[in-house]
Amino acid sequence: MTVIDHSIQKLAKMLEALGLNVGDRLPAERKLCEMLSMSRATLREVLSQLNAQGMLNKRQGSGSYLTTHPSLWSITPNLNLLGSLISEDPDYRYDVQEARAVLESGTAWYAAKRATEEDLQMIRQAYEQLLYYQEQGQDELSADADAAFHLAIAEASHNVVLIQMMRNVFKLLRYNVALGRRKLYAEPQRFNQLNLQHTAVLSAIERRDPEAASAAVRQHLDFVIQEVREIDEAEARRQRKNRLDL
Repeated sequence: MTVIDHSIQKLAKMLEALGLNVGDRLPAERKLCEMLSMSRATLREVLSQLNAQGMLNKRQGSGSYLTTHPSLWSITPNLNLLGSLISEDPDYRYDVQEARAVLESGTAWYAAKRATEEDLQMIRQAYEQLLYYQEQGQDELSADADAAFHLAIAEASHNVVLIQMMRNVFKLLRYNVALGRRKLYAEPQRFNQLNLQHTAVLSAIERRDPEAASAAVRQHLDFVIQEVREIDEAEARRQRKNRLDL
């Protein structure tokens, strides 16, 4: 592990301890250097790398803001690798969605039974951030908040193995969510349906109904799989027609 990699992990642990979430602003550089016992040069290299990877968003004159929760920095997706894999095997995205349906229907079931008030607050916060970023038209932050919503549900299951599995597949989850959102959220009708599905999942967990929570997640992901397939098939038909018209 390089010095920068170690420094990134150190910063992540500190931000987690401070309770910062997606959308929150980091402390000023001088304060961070003091808190981390880190040189200004090292910190700036750390922040530069995190900005380049999309983990932070540096706003001119305002500071750096979290776009991905620090707990996920160590499992950041290699987007180029994932993009190549999906390009070579388009059905791979459906495998990811099917795996999510199996895993997340279980985490939602346990979350409805075991979530603490703090867990419920974290799930609702992710949900509200998702709605906020959607209203602002910030697609990347919406995708982060969408994935964070599903991960917060897994955390509320209080099953260490399920949580570990969700964290380990987060890079696939985040990339898959971004792909699905680009396809589905362009049409207002689908946009509204997806929002209602997220609301149904949240509502079932908050009223502590395991069966309804599990069913709501399954319905949501089955809907995404079906709709993305239909979009892909329609696009394939258009491409075939265009080739015939040449």
